[in-house]
Amino acid sequence: MKKSAFFTALSLAAATATAAPLSIESQGSFAVGGTMKTSQGHYNPRPEITQNKTANDFMAVFNANMQNGGQTLHGDHATVWYQIPTAAKALPLVFLHGAGQSMRTWQTTPDGREGWNNIFLRKNYPVFLVDQPRRGWSGRSTVDGAITATPDDQFWFAQFRMGEYPKFFKGVAFPQDAASLNQFFRQMTPNTGAFDVGVISDGLKALFERVGDGVLVTHSQGGIAGWFAGIKAPDNIKGIAAIEPGNFPFPEGEVPPTITSAFGDIVPAKVSAADFEKLTKMPIIIYFGDNISAKPSKIQGEDQWRIRLALARQWADVVNKHGGDVKVVHLPEVGIHGNTHFMMQDLNNAEVAEHLAGWLQEKGLNK
Repeated sequence: MKKSAFFTALSLAAATATAAPLSIESQGSFAVGGTMKTSQGHYNPRPEITQNKTANDFMAVFNANMQNGGQTLHGDHATVWYQIPTAAKALPLVFLHGAGQSMRTWQTTPDGREGWNNIFLRKNYPVFLVDQPRRGWSGRSTVDGAITATPDDQFWFAQFRMGEYPKFFKGVAFPQDAASLNQFFRQMTPNTGAFDVGVISDGLKALFERVGDGVLVTHSQGGIAGWFAGIKAPDNIKGIAAIEPGNFPFPEGEVPPTITSAFGDIVPAKVSAADFEKLTKMPIIIYFGDNISAKPSKIQGEDQWRIRLALARQWADVVNKHGGDVKVVHLPEVGIHGNTHFMMQDLNNAEVAEHLAGWLQEKGLNK
């Protein structure tokens, strides 16, 4: 069979690795959470339409209906894609993406290898992938938003610690061929409305209420929504694994000062003591990758994640002081090297997943 140009570019050998076929018991998608808004007035199913013979008839109908009151808009929900493997474990993994991303973060890698979706299905975990409200498949927003067409690929290349464009960091585990980088840039997707932690964590709460107990896995910006989901649904969220989260909720009276960087500061989040206590009742693991400076750096990615790693360690100390169970894993310190901000897509994503699987087993979350 002739190889397609697509699979040639993405490394056919990687995309068709000799793994056994996956056995899926069931799969599907649904929406959870969200709200509905209604326009003023009373809906008339037969509005008067003034036809403009030079305009498209459908647009005339549409424009007339926009003046027709009493209509509803269903939005701000989370969209979920799930797969349940044969002989599934009892506790599913729920995956939430980070900034500018969607569930594609977990589905595959830029060079066509299996992503954490398949890797954990092979470990018999039910997998639920989330597109947060106002992003990706959940694009219907109840607030107005503007989507700009500002070129910014090089900013994200630096922020995600791939290197200093166009050069990759030495030894970085991200696939460095042009086709893979092209695929990575094309997985970026915009918000259709304002990023709202409350709306997103409400969607996660609704998801866990529907599926029951499970473990939440977050990435980057999704981390802050994950902490608040843990506060809102502590009975169902049995553990949280956070991949390079950007901020952390400290209890009132113990919030550290703003932590500074030449590339942007972090103001730590604040919650009540009662809400904070809920996060001390579940095991939590936090991962950070490579190329994070130990001191102020002139390199964007190194310095931005220096302050986030430092804040993560401060937060872990506070949670553990209150009886919690937080572990911060800086991957180079445990012998796993080269990881970018996207360790679930890096060349060693299976090795990082294996470390996470070991933690799940240690905490009794692999039942």
